[in-house]
Amino acid sequence: MNNNPEPKPLYSTTLPLRWGDMDQLGHVNNTVYFRCFEQARVEWIDLHPQHLDNNPAYVVIVHTECSFLRELKAPGTVEVRVLAGEVGRSSLVQRYELRRVDAPDQLVATGSAKLVWVHPDTGRSTPIPERYLTHLHTL
Repeated sequence: MNNNPEPKPLYSTTLPLRWGDMDQLGHVNNTVYFRCFEQARVEWIDLHPQHLDNNPAYVVIVHTECSFLRELKAPGTVEVRVLAGEVGRSSLVQRYELRRVDAPDQLVATGSAKLVWVHPDTGRSTPIPERYLTHLHTL
């Protein structure tokens, strides 16, 4: 029996692949995959500005990973899909799917990151701010 909830779509964005993203072997460097995940995560966070609930908590990443499924070459454009995984008191696991826009049926990579909200005064974990919970509860 699987107790993990089915990930629900949170956000999607497209990003260009650049010549400078490639390594000496001619494929996109592994660090670029993490940058794609990061860019999508930051864009999602920016959809929930602090003024919505006046909660100053910010996000830190306590774990991240990537499974590289297919070679990726530039130029081109990728789509990063952000999915909601497990939600805790102060944490959210985001799951990522990376695909080329010109081959949307081919999954290039999957990944995840565990986000933890931290209060700036204490530096300790704090409950997920309401502005994010509202979005998560509408899924």
